Amino acid sequence: MNCILLSKNATSINDELQVTHIKKVLKSKVGDTLSIGEMGGYIGRATIVEINAKEVVLSDIILDKQPPAKLDLTVILALPRPKVLRRLIMDMTSLGVNKLIIVNSYRTQKSYWQSPLLNSIDEFVFEGLQQAIDTVPLEVEFQKRFKPFVEDDFPALLVDKEGVKEEGNAVIAHPYAPLSWKAYLDGLKSKNNHENAMPKVLCIGAEGGWIDYEVDLLCKHGCTSVSLGARILRTETVVNVLLGHWLDV
Repeated sequence: MNCILLSKNATSINDELQVTHIKKVLKSKVGDTLSIGEMGGYIGRATIVEINAKEVVLSDIILDKQPPAKLDLTVILALPRPKVLRRLIMDMTSLGVNKLIIVNSYRTQKSYWQSPLLNSIDEFVFEGLQQAIDTVPLEVEFQKRFKPFVEDDFPALLVDKEGVKEEGNAVIAHPYAPLSWKAYLDGLKSKNNHENAMPKVLCIGAEGGWIDYEVDLLCKHGCTSVSLGARILRTETVVNVLLGHWLDV
């Protein structure tokens, strides 16, 4: 935790994990200053005036700094193993992804959708926010029907604020794509005449990747299929390698 997140207008901390972190990791004492943030609001600092068994009481709360800007990016992720999903959500939250849409895919095991970890998404987002010193949560949406989602909802993700479809602004990671990620980015920057041009939608498969039907359907509705090379990479690796390019912009 690099920042302790509080609910709106809170003047004390009583979350067990946060209290334990303050006591045993930060080893904070009365009079020390904490880095804090208000969920959905500003970042700042506060002074500890009391520490007891279950609570840390604060005073002199100052919230005067805006959270870091979100990436103009929606990630569409085929549901992976739930334990992998926890790490991915924390990472995507920390990296500033604006929205995550978790979809079903042919290679997603049905049992994954019954995992109790799917009920803990907000906790994973919370952890990612505290890691990155952010206060604005990642928006997470579930879509269990792949074909209706791609045909009915996906096209709207490619429309700009003026209602105009943005061509070439969605990519699907696929190891057998003829176009490399680098070549795609070079083409996008040239087309937009902007060195920092990046896609607005990024589609990433789970273990085993996408099947051809899924790739073809996404490409039919506006995606460009791109490859990171001949190596078959884990979902976590692909997510972090690709999202790392947004940090260079």
